[in-house]
Formats: sequence, structure tokens, C-alpha cells
Amino acid sequence: MKTILLIEDSHEVRENTAEILELANYKVIQAENGKVGVEIASANHIDLIICDIMMPILDGYGVIHLLSKNPKTASIPFIFLTAKSERGDFRKGMEMGADDYITKPFDDVELLRAVESRLKKSEALKSEYSRDEAGINTFLDEAKSLQELKNLSDSAKLKVFKKKELIYTEGNNPNYLFLLQSGKVKSFRAHEYGKELIISLQKEGDFFGYTALLDETPYNESAEALEDSSVVLIPKEDFYALLNNNHGVMKRFVRLLSNEIQEKEEQLLKMAYSSVKKRVAEALVKLQKQYQQNSKDVFSISISREDLANIVGTATESLIRTLSDFKHENLIEIKGSNISIKDIQKLELYIKKYF
Repeated sequence: MKTILLIEDSHEVRENTAEILELANYKVIQAENGKVGVEIASANHIDLIICDIMMPILDGYGVIHLLSKNPKTASIPFIFLTAKSERGDFRKGMEMGADDYITKPFDDVELLRAVESRLKKSEALKSEYSRDEAGINTFLDEAKSLQELKNLSDSAKLKVFKKKELIYTEGNNPNYLFLLQSGKVKSFRAHEYGKELIISLQKEGDFFGYTALLDETPYNESAEALEDSSVVLIPKEDFYALLNNNHGVMKRFVRLLSNEIQEKEEQLLKMAYSSVKKRVAEALVKLQKQYQQNSKDVFSISISREDLANIVGTATESLIRTLSDFKHENLIEIKGSNISIKDIQKLELYIKKYF
């Protein structure tokens, strides 16, 4: 049963609307004003929100603004309910992220159709797409059909980048959204003295390069292929079309951006307070979790000591000494540039033990 949050200050309208929805087998949670509605949405699982605009304490515009700032609530489908019908109100509501708009008075059929439509589109956007070129085409096609984007181009192209070849460079202006079809890619920042810090690693099926597109600024990092990699290049015009015409797609990338920021904050915190040994162990476990395809196989990865040191945020010499210690402790096996994790459980216990 889907749960709908109904935010409406008029007791009569709220009760009548809730009755219609409950008869259609929806669970309805009622809120008498915007402030209460935001609190309920933040504390409960909500599938859809119907919200009046003109309310005391906190109006509908304030509600959607606050909910859009919270990653937990930003992706909830949102329908404005209002007695106003001026064009400016429609435009302001949609620009702030509303998915639909119902004008009072309305009948039960109109209400239920709007609710069913938004719930179906929300479920479609949550679906998983295959991690290949066909998957991105499906993603684009479904987003196109959801919002009737008639002129979305089919110009996404596939390009193969050789090992150590740059995909984009810090300071350049973005022209594409990237989807990694196969291979491995690192995003890194370079110090003026030539040192690098790897800030993220991409695996098959990952989008990358979208931060600069969302900010509309030059890249603040570079991306390089760790091995021969196939990358789908989606023109920024297509990406902006998705964002500007499909609120659900926009929310998806906002969630990706929120997760990326959180991961970077955690990385900086670990670099500041964790020992080199613990950071190396965490990096190896992270690589295993990100890139291992078959959990029954011994995880093995070919990675340069310099790249691994740049992930950890330490000198290459310190990394090599730590890897040697891990080898003697029978945690890993080393053959050339190849590192194999012999016992992931012991390595995870090692992380908990050392600071």
C-alpha cells in the first residue's frame, strides 16, 4: 500500500481529499500545515506528497524548498494543490520542483489520475538499467517518454580510452556526461608539485563528470583510464534537457551528487585521523567491494603503487612498506603490480583494530 502525505490547512478539504484517497486503497497521513508536513515527511517513508500552497506558518513553496534540500525527501513525487490558477503560480511551482499541479475545485477522478500517474513515473525512474550502451539508451528513452521530450537527440556515442589516457582535464569546460561501460576510471586532483589525490574510482555502470555539469563550472578534477575503458559520451545538451524537463531524473543526479560529497568528506576525515596502515587496509577493502564481480573468487587487482598511494593519500614509499607488512601478516599476496586479498574478513578486522 502506497503512503501519501496530504498537507492542507483547510480541515474540510483535507478530510474530503483523504477520504477519496483512502477509498482508492492509499494510506493517507494528514498534516494541518507545512511545518508539520515537513516533519512528517522527514520521519516517515512517504511515496507521494500532495500539498496546498497558501497555508499559515509555512506555505507550499517553503515546504518543497525544504524537502528538496534533504536527500531523504528530495526524490518524493510532489503535487501542488491550490485554489489559485494564475499562470505565474503554475510556473513558480514547477520551477521549484513540483511534479504536478491540481487546481481546486477538483473531482475524484482528476485527483486519482494525477496520483496514479506520478506514482507510476516515480517507479519507472527507480528501475535499474543494464550497465552497457543499451542501458543508457533505455535510460534516455524512458526519461524521454516520461516527460514527452520530443527533441532529445540520439547522439550518445561510445569511445575507447587507452590505459593512462585522460578522459577530461581539470580546468576544462564540460561538454559531456560520461557513463563507464567497461574498464576502470579514476578521478583525481593534482597538486602544483605534481602530487595526486585520487578522489573517486568508477566501475562499470557508473556516471561521472556530472558535478561540473550541475554546477556549470569547469572541471575541478581530472579523469583518467586505469585500464583500457569503454565510455559512453552523452552530450551536455541531452543531459540538460533531462534535468530541465524531467524532475525525477534531476533528483536522481542530485542523489548521486549528495553521495559523492559524503564520500569525499569521509575520505578527508580518514586522511586526517587514521593511520597509514588503516587507510591502506580500507583502500584495499574498498577496491574489493567495488570491483569484485564473483564473491567466490579471490579478489585480485592490477594497480600501480603510485595510484594506490594516491587513493590512500600517502607517499609511495610508505605504501610499499605497509603492503610488505600486510604480505608478511598473510593478509595479501603480491605479484608484480597485482595485489590479491587472501582473507577479506581478517583485513576488515584489522581495520577495526588499528587507528
